Parts: sequence; structure tokens; C-alpha cells
Amino acid sequence: MTNFIDRRLNSKNKSTVNRQRFIRRYKRQIKKSVEQAINRRGVTDVERGENITITKKDLSEPVFHQGKGGIKDRVHPGNDQFSTGDRIKRPPQQQGQGGGQGNASDSGEGDDDFVFSISKDEYLNLLFEDLELPNLEKNQLDKLIDYKTVRSGYCAEGVASNIDIVKSLQGSIARRIAMTSSKRKKLTILELELAALIADKYDHIQEIKKLTAEIDILKSKISKVPFIDTFDLRFRNYTKQAIPTSKAVMFCLMDVSGSMDQATKDIAKRFYILLYLFLTRTYKTIDVVYIRHHTQAKEVDEEEFFYSQETGGTIASSALDLMVNIMNERYQASGWNIYAAQASDGDNWADDSPRCKQLLTESILPRARYFSYIEITQRPHQTLWQQYQEIAAYTEHFAIQHIKTVEDIYPVFRELFKKNNNKAA
Repeated sequence: MTNFIDRRLNSKNKSTVNRQRFIRRYKRQIKKSVEQAINRRGVTDVERGENITITKKDLSEPVFHQGKGGIKDRVHPGNDQFSTGDRIKRPPQQQGQGGGQGNASDSGEGDDDFVFSISKDEYLNLLFEDLELPNLEKNQLDKLIDYKTVRSGYCAEGVASNIDIVKSLQGSIARRIAMTSSKRKKLTILELELAALIADKYDHIQEIKKLTAEIDILKSKISKVPFIDTFDLRFRNYTKQAIPTSKAVMFCLMDVSGSMDQATKDIAKRFYILLYLFLTRTYKTIDVVYIRHHTQAKEVDEEEFFYSQETGGTIASSALDLMVNIMNERYQASGWNIYAAQASDGDNWADDSPRCKQLLTESILPRARYFSYIEITQRPHQTLWQQYQEIAAYTEHFAIQHIKTVEDIYPVFRELFKKNNNKAA
């Protein structure tokens, strides 16, 4: 067995392997710091790295050392103030004498916390560890796989329409050089010898005839090498590549009505940024559809979803209606894993909430893999929450969660998308 030891250094001249070992060892403390850091960040800087603080006591190692027992003789310099056995009082702490800005201990000693930086990738890996899209079917069409034709290098056989002229000529040149290089070298030597004999004053008729005959034979052999041969031909090769059938789409439905104040919208945006980072980092191919709504719903791009200032009244069913229309046009349930996350403060017209329940139960949930509703409010729940609560009581792939403050965002997010470790392999 061969063991490889990776001694490469990262950008700050520290061992990458030791760094990874350190993160694994103190993962619990690091994850706790990461969860606390997400609440302090602004909406636009969620995905950068982070400085992690670990208390010194958590880093201490158990060591063997000599005990304090036994009898020891020590010699101290004499003084005229104390006698043997006197207890010396600790000098009183003087304010303003120290030059530092840290928190000093009243006992005169203490330990600084250990602070180190983790990269963006390390931060996001810890942030989204043990999370997944619930109920994702990796291959919905078990026996029907779509393929697309892609270029796959070159081959020696094929149809005439696929001949690559440049590649074929390159092969021809290489073949002719390989087959005639030794003859051309010999031909050059013979021609030099012939020129020397001709220039000589003495008569070398026989030698000249012999060299001329050899030169003619070599030229004949070189000329017989074909310019291009069937061996040189190269054809463009094409293969079929399977198209994955486990395609997924996430619908992001955000309430931007007048009842959503700036603080509530900020919490909703933080949640959706976390969701976007999680999706794009965990899954290679996934579509994200952004829908903003007040009395009317509109499909928007990422920029408008997070930064538009448009507002109005509240009709939550408009967003669900638009989602159904988009599903019918672009995302058929037979080929797509459909997910949705709706965020609102729960303020809705009383007669519109039953309409939302109807749309969910009849048109969305039968086709969706998972639907999550997040209500951001500190007030009592209203009719929309009550209608959704009835759905959650009998629907496993429908989840509702309540967010009051920024500190609730990440715990709620993990609860909605936690990995199911009990499912069958």
C-alpha cells in the first residue's frame, strides 16, 4: 500500500491538510459561529467568507505534568516588610493604566479567543451541510432516456461528408516525413558526393555514373510515396450523450405588498438568497423562477426580484395562478421536479385565502415535489396561515414555518430543507 502525504501550501503558507483537519476537529464550534454570523450579515454579502472565533478553553489539550504536591525548598530575596508565613494581598486593579482595548480579567490573567478566517467555499459548505431538496426523484423516466449528439474527437472510419481535411493533411504530412526521412538524408549525402566528384580535376566517370544511378533510384522511391493515403483520412466523430431526466425547478414567490415593511422584505430577501446559494451550489442543473406579487403577480429576473421597489395591495392567489400557468407552459410534472417557496407576512384578503387553498390542493400540490410557506410577522396569524395550516395537516410535502426576527431565518431554512437520513438507500 502506498501512502501519499499532501504537503502543498495554501496562499498563506499554511498546510491545507492541517487546515481541513482543524475544521473537522472543531466543526461543532465552527458551525455555531457560522450560524451566528449569518444573522449579522447584510443582504448582499451572505456568500463571502467569515472570521470564526473559538474560545481558548475549547482548544486546550490534555497533557501530563507534575503535580503540585511534595515539599520544595525555595530561596527568595529578603525584605523588610514581610515575614515567613505572611499572606501578600493582590494589588488593587488600577483603571486607565493599560494601553490595550481588550477585556482584562480581574484576576490578572486570561486567555485570548482564537480567531481564524474561512474561505467562501468553506463557509458555504458548512452553511449547507446536511441539506437537500426533499423528495427529489433522480430519474423520473426509468426506461426512457433522451440523448443529444455531441462531438467526440476523430475516428479513422466514417462517411465522406464528415472528413476533416486539416486533420487528414496533418496525418499525410507526418506519414510522408516518417516514410521518406531516411531516404532524403541519404539523397542529400549522395548529391554532395556527386557534386564533389564533378568539381574534382581528375576523371571519375564510373563513380559519377554509379552515384547518379543511386540518386535516380532514391528519387523514384521518394516519388512513389503517395501524397495522401486512406490511412491518413480522419473523420469527425459524434456520440450520443444522455440528457439527465432529474431536472428540477424552484418557484420563488415573494409578497411585496404595502403591508410588507422594509424589515420584513429584508428578512424575505435573506431567506431567498440563502435558498439561491443552496440550490446553485448543491445542484448543477436547476431552474429558478422568480415571482413578485401584490394585487397582481409578475415573473421577473433576479435583479428585479431583489431590488424592485414596486408595491401595492395583497392578493396572494395571483402568484399561485401565475405559477400554475408557468408550470403548464414550461414545466410538465412528467419531466420536472417542481418545488416552490412562498414568503409573505400573511396579510391577504379574507375571501382570497380559500382561493389560495383551492389552487394549492387542486393544481399545485398534486404536481409539486415540495411546497414551503414562510410567514414573516410578529402579529397573530391571519386567514392565509389558517388555510395553509389545514393543508399541512394532511399533506406531507407541504410545510409551513414562522419567522419573527432575523435570528430565525437560518434555523427555519435548515428545518425546511434538512436531509432525510431515514429514507431507503
